[in-house]
Amino acid sequence: MRVDLLDYPLPEAAIAQRPTEHRDGARLLVVGERAVSHRRIVDWPSLVPADALVVLNDTRVRRSRLRFEKSTGGKVELLVLDVRPGESGDEIWTALGHSNRPLRIGKQLELGPLRLTLIDRGPAGEFVLSARGHGDSEAFFEQFGLVPLPPYIRRVAGDDDVERYQTVFADQVGSAAAPTAGLHLTPAMLATLRQRGVEVAFTTLHVGAGTFMPVRTDDLDEHPMHAERYTVSQALSEAVARARARGGPVVAVGTTVVRALESAADPGLEGRVQPRSELTRLLIQPGYRFRVVDALLTNFHAPRSTLLALVSAFAGRLRLTGAYAAALNEGYRFLSYGDAMWLSRRLEADLEPGAALETTREGAA
Repeated sequence: MRVDLLDYPLPEAAIAQRPTEHRDGARLLVVGERAVSHRRIVDWPSLVPADALVVLNDTRVRRSRLRFEKSTGGKVELLVLDVRPGESGDEIWTALGHSNRPLRIGKQLELGPLRLTLIDRGPAGEFVLSARGHGDSEAFFEQFGLVPLPPYIRRVAGDDDVERYQTVFADQVGSAAAPTAGLHLTPAMLATLRQRGVEVAFTTLHVGAGTFMPVRTDDLDEHPMHAERYTVSQALSEAVARARARGGPVVAVGTTVVRALESAADPGLEGRVQPRSELTRLLIQPGYRFRVVDALLTNFHAPRSTLLALVSAFAGRLRLTGAYAAALNEGYRFLSYGDAMWLSRRLEADLEPGAALETTREGAA
């Protein structure tokens, strides 16, 4: 796919710099076959069919942004992407980072009890470091780390971000970014879903920093898709099977859930998933045939991004272009702390070239 087909003008003023006052305060653009309507995110549970399965990503964002000041006055900032055991009693951390002076192999950094040594550079320029002396990693990140807000949020993370850049169901630590569609949901909204008979289940996909990286190739097929670790449990596999048995849709809350479910699709049973725990590099773009996901709640994504390609594949590129234009015209807030979009069923056919989506006002069905 030509990447310029994923471009659109996104004014700086449309990028949400802070969350809404209340977690469930966002707007919701409902996209249908030929029209969009304007609702509120609190309306969303009533739009989900009662026989549906709603799947959430229970990853928890690690406070993985670290700032170092060297004795020489130099500054280094790291965004830790991965933590794994080393072979000599240390840990191996993979991180993105920048410094006001180049970091060379063997360079050491200190923060509190932590001693980091740069031992290698990865294929995309990421730092590979040996970590020692810090004790329990997650306790260290909680004490010394900062919330890893994405780079298009142009402010320092504050105390409120500790809560708001985390879903209310976050459980499995490991993400470098939040699964942002889930940020809108509250315990009351989840309770409403369950009271209506909707089944709720969880997958885990740890979001990597690659989710922020723009596509720099002209052809999306040439983009080196980032890897993310995901888990689809036996319980989730069985929940999907139950939804299929009762004829209910599988609803993904966020593109991360789409990637996990589609990566685990059972090649022998249409619409089902197999239990898996592995890395995925699945790149979804227009022309992809969705095998598991029937409906999608998602935020508005950056131009020329793999996330926009995924939603374009789900909604149809022309329909999505029209929906984004309507959202910008109506003052919706974009990206991580922004508003949401609901695609209530798989929209198999794209709009004809030149066709326009109709608009109804808030509260319309």
